[in-house]
Amino acid sequence: MPSQVPLHGYALLVFVPPWPDARLPQGWAPVLDRYGVIFVSAARSGNDMSPLGRREPLALTAVENIIRRYPVDSERLYIGGFSGGSRVALRLALGYPDIFRGALLNAGSDPIGNADLPLPPKDLFLRFQNSTRLVYATGEEDPGSLALDEQSVHSMREWCVFDVDAEVTRRIGHESAGHEVATPAALSRALHALLNPVEPDPNKLAACRSAIEVKLAAQFRQVESLITSGKHDDAHKLLQQIDVRFGGLAAPRSLDLAQQ
Repeated sequence: MPSQVPLHGYALLVFVPPWPDARLPQGWAPVLDRYGVIFVSAARSGNDMSPLGRREPLALTAVENIIRRYPVDSERLYIGGFSGGSRVALRLALGYPDIFRGALLNAGSDPIGNADLPLPPKDLFLRFQNSTRLVYATGEEDPGSLALDEQSVHSMREWCVFDVDAEVTRRIGHESAGHEVATPAALSRALHALLNPVEPDPNKLAACRSAIEVKLAAQFRQVESLITSGKHDDAHKLLQQIDVRFGGLAAPRSLDLAQQ
């Protein structure tokens, strides 16, 4: 808990860890205090636990518990994590943009719009595009995570998610910049970026969304043509590919075509 209540209420960072215990990373407390951020994390929510069976439900439960007990600014409610926990945090940010206003992704991320990380229903995804701030924070000596960050950021731009900030932690003195939880200085930079979202350019966003709709409509026309030609197996196969690629954006049209 921060030592003082900010004027407009606390910010909240729900942290999904890769480790089994609930603990505050070393050196984070003064930084969180300075920014007025409550930190909450769950025990037995590490990489060896089920994301759907435990890790994600615990993160959502944490939100509900904290906002009932403390004055929290709903516009500064964030999900975050480290390594495998960061990858779970991204899933939560994508699936619940009506709850989380941003995500702090510390050395762990994935591209979206595939079988592993499908897009949510259209109304939620439009909200994700409009109002979710993503901050990637990874050490310069962590090439595996940096490569995943690059793929993830590229996919965000491809899917019209533009409020993205990538922070690369440089090695200073004896400090490590490898696959380790963010240093206090790196956390400070990441929180500053997270708390200062950038409004997407409406024209750029509209043009990007229109391009996606054109591609999806073309795919659906191809399915309809296959159905008309009696090539039902080919139509079914293409529908499966559409569902993997476009996820919730394809519904309910994909369901109607599947019935046909």
